[in-house]
Amino acid sequence: MDAGVFYGFAVVFAVIGGLELVDRTSFSIMAIAAKQSPFLTWVGGALAFLVSTTIAVSIGAAFVAILGPSRLGLLRAGGGAFLIGYAVWLYFHEEDPELPPVRGHSAIAVAFVATVLLELGDTTMIFQTVFVATYGVLVVFVAGALALIAVAAFASFVGGRLGARVEPKLLKRIVVTVLLIVGSLTVVYGLYPAAFAGFG
Repeated sequence: MDAGVFYGFAVVFAVIGGLELVDRTSFSIMAIAAKQSPFLTWVGGALAFLVSTTIAVSIGAAFVAILGPSRLGLLRAGGGAFLIGYAVWLYFHEEDPELPPVRGHSAIAVAFVATVLLELGDTTMIFQTVFVATYGVLVVFVAGALALIAVAAFASFVGGRLGARVEPKLLKRIVVTVLLIVGSLTVVYGLYPAAFAGFG
């Protein structure tokens, strides 16, 4: 592998992975994996990250220019609203003790929708868009996608371990609380980004 390509890959992987590791999306994946199947949550999150990475590197800076800052804010707010809605549903949803908890396609769908909505216009997506001009589409796509998929795997693993060790009722409160906090902050950030000016 050419030294320049390797350097670009390393930079993109480290920056995108590092940003995503502490991003609200990874915490959302943790919360979902604590309640749903960790593997299927990872599948949903990984597929969503592939979608967001494809959009970032293929459309590039034009994506931001076309939507404009106000619409990016609405996408973020939409992702936050989805998390709040899911938290409310989870809080009031009583599982039948005679039946296993919902698995399968629902875990993939919840993780996919939440991750896509939270990632569109997010910091990591913008960074990928910017990196395309320097390192090229292929390097940014491969490095960015691998970094995000690795973070999704880590978040799903941590969420699954949490779910295996906490009593169901306590776990439910933890998951609902995390989703409400992350969702609320995301909505506020999407509609009033100036409120977070001191943190960026």
